[in-house]
Amino acid sequence: MMSLPDFREKQILFIRAEKDLDNKLHFKNDNLTFVKDGKIINQLSCYKIFVVFIIGDFTISTPLIRNCNKYGISIFLLKNNFEVYATINSESAGNFLLRGKQYTKNKQDNLELAKRIVKNKIFNQFTLLREVKKIKDGRLNLKSIFAKIDEVQDCNSLLGLEGNASKMFFKKYFAELNWYKRMPRTKVDEINILLDIGYTFLFNFVDSLLLLYGFDTYKGFYHTLFFQRKSLSCDIMEPFRSIIDRQIIKSANLKQIDLTDFKKTKDGSYFLSYDKQSKYLRFFSEAIMEQKEGIFLFVRDYYYFVMKDGGVDFPNFKIK
Repeated sequence: MMSLPDFREKQILFIRAEKDLDNKLHFKNDNLTFVKDGKIINQLSCYKIFVVFIIGDFTISTPLIRNCNKYGISIFLLKNNFEVYATINSESAGNFLLRGKQYTKNKQDNLELAKRIVKNKIFNQFTLLREVKKIKDGRLNLKSIFAKIDEVQDCNSLLGLEGNASKMFFKKYFAELNWYKRMPRTKVDEINILLDIGYTFLFNFVDSLLLLYGFDTYKGFYHTLFFQRKSLSCDIMEPFRSIIDRQIIKSANLKQIDLTDFKKTKDGSYFLSYDKQSKYLRFFSEAIMEQKEGIFLFVRDYYYFVMKDGGVDFPNFKIK
């Protein structure tokens, strides 16, 4: 397993294909090398890469895949609209003790874990609201919400409480950005598109960490188990969503978000112009990297929590 000192050196690598060029990614002298039309554009040591997001049409080789697996690098292949269509994960296979503990947890155990995750998420949402002075303190309101969470008897009721809290959060937090409502993957406006993009990168970052420890990321404890849905990754990423939320407000305040970067189709949906993608990739990457140590420690400590049957504290992530 990767140690914290080793993880501190790791980076996220975003590589975007240029249209009408021969885009290649290959391995050379312990470096991952990006080549366009035969010219080396950039290269980075494999020892410093954690995940690679490849956007658009690229040529990759079997030696590249083999070496990424050797160095513990996960590769995500994305369409130009940032939809992930394939992954090549580096994972710790064969941890049957861990997976056995995952599979044998009962409904009550899962509910208690879900309550802790939701409380952590809502706590961070209140932290963001206090930062932008949308609430004076929030401790009394937070205490009331937590009391209701403690009384919940099933995950469906918990989802309802979480949804109401998030609805209130989005309405207050994004009020200055003409917020309508959260509508995942519908592309109804620019902010929803940015949330989708940021959450996608965050989800896959968390998924890669969970796989390093050998978790079955399809077996969660909160989100409903659907065929081919990585429910555990959905569960564990919840406290970290505030990283993306904050970055959007920060970028808006710095005038980094330009609404003219987005185009509208005939059916009324929005999309991010291809030639404007780089800056958004950059600030989401920077946001995740700023908090990467906290994410790593959470996943590591969750692993210990499961392996020791709850004999150690459940992890908690406080956004910095």
